[in-house]
Amino acid sequence: DFRRRIIPDAYLFPLMLIGLTNIAFFSHPITIQDAVIGGIFGYMLASVIGFLFDYFMRKKEPDAISPIGMGDIKLIGVGGLWLGVNGLAITLIIACITGAIWARAKKQKYIPFAPFFLLGGFLSFIGLYFLI
Repeated sequence: DFRRRIIPDAYLFPLMLIGLTNIAFFSHPITIQDAVIGGIFGYMLASVIGFLFDYFMRKKEPDAISPIGMGDIKLIGVGGLWLGVNGLAITLIIACITGAIWARAKKQKYIPFAPFFLLGGFLSFIGLYFLI
């Protein structure tokens, strides 16, 4: 995501299948219902935010590129599936804070969101599954 600003589906769909298999067959602190609700909530939340960003940016500049892409939206949906609603909330908070710090330090207007989301997801995963 840093170099080409794209998140291939070849990474996202196996992550989704592994997450579903993991939740269905192994014990977790989250239930399968929470995982499915987290996945749907994450996908819908990211879709609405992406649509609003796209709408308001194109209103200002018709040739503007949307800052959130479908890869980011699918990644947030997969993160909700792995972590549930509570883990997804923690992940998004960590990702937004670290992404804002990175953007401020590098003085960039647009940043790749996936690395920061993965960092937040990893920290949330450790917190939810190993510390609780």
